[in-house]
Amino acid sequence: MTQLYIGNKNYSSWSMRPWVLMKQAGIPFEEVVLRFDSFDTGSQFKNAIGALNPVAKVPVLVDDGLVVWDTLAIAEYLAETHPDKKLWPQAVADRARARSICAEMHSGFGGLRGHCGMNIEASLPEVGARLLREQPEVKSDLERIVQMWGDLLAQHGGPLLFGEFTIADAYFAPIGTRIKTYGLPVPAAISAYIERVQALPGVKAWIDEALAEKDFLPFEEPYRSAR
Repeated sequence: MTQLYIGNKNYSSWSMRPWVLMKQAGIPFEEVVLRFDSFDTGSQFKNAIGALNPVAKVPVLVDDGLVVWDTLAIAEYLAETHPDKKLWPQAVADRARARSICAEMHSGFGGLRGHCGMNIEASLPEVGARLLREQPEVKSDLERIVQMWGDLLAQHGGPLLFGEFTIADAYFAPIGTRIKTYGLPVPAAISAYIERVQALPGVKAWIDEALAEKDFLPFEEPYRSAR
């Protein structure tokens, strides 16, 4: 069976993307969790994932001996090997737009990702308010997310970014968890979209399992010292 190697569900936003994509699309796989211990060379985590992936990061997909790493590469591979699942939008222009915003997520939003690490279990609205005051890049990243999602929802009429569930929704699902964790202010239409995404069975399953982990990792938690 296809295997997907992931990190801790509470913290690993990149792992969340292909896991949610496969769960929501009904693509069967075996989950292999590699707990984050540290990201230092020689750590147990680095040794385990490094045996599969030369850059020693999760997620990694293993399919009949083929090893695919990098979240966007995994998504493209799944779209090619499961065309019946229609993981990208069907219209050429929509596929191009969906790929563009996924690539933007892949290489951008450094302020939001860097300062607002994914932490599904936490509630840190006071940290979010401070970051918006003190870190201009967090504010500009949030504004871009609101503009992007708002434009796509208006264009396609919802309920998701391109109408039906696609790779784009899986790709931005972790951003929705960050917005909720840090209490970042967004318009009602954006908040409603986040709630719809988090109600999807594949996304809800990830969130529920993240909440059940109870694994506090101090190096992932710069804003508190305990739960």
